[in-house]
Amino acid sequence: MKVILQEDVANLGATGTVHDVADGYGRNYLLPRSLAVLADERNSHRLAHQTRQAAQRQAKVLTAARDLAAKVSALSLSIKRKAGEEDKLFGSVTNQDIAEALKAQGIVVDRRAIVLAEPIRAIGVYQVTVKVHREVEAAVKVYVTRA
Repeated sequence: MKVILQEDVANLGATGTVHDVADGYGRNYLLPRSLAVLADERNSHRLAHQTRQAAQRQAKVLTAARDLAAKVSALSLSIKRKAGEEDKLFGSVTNQDIAEALKAQGIVVDRRAIVLAEPIRAIGVYQVTVKVHREVEAAVKVYVTRA
């Protein structure tokens, strides 16, 4: 029995793939749980249509992410903190602080999308990576100055 998977099935395959399975497995497990549909002509056309629509949606999301990355890359942020001797900060600048500075500039980014190997603990200029999308990254300059 040939089926088109509607969801990822462990030890079988990913969504949208066509597989030849045993009749009992397909009839008693995959079809009743809506994990798969029969691989006939109508369902094959429906799958192709859904794939095209998903590709179009993905292209729009990717374009929006690239636009946002261009805006983020054009920015430079200035964060003021109290510092002691040798320009060491009292505390640190974290990804949350950078997200708030971006929000003040009008760009909303989730703090988890800001990549810092470790918090910034000294005055200086830092290049910080922001993951806008899984395929798109932007770099923003962060100036940490003495308050």
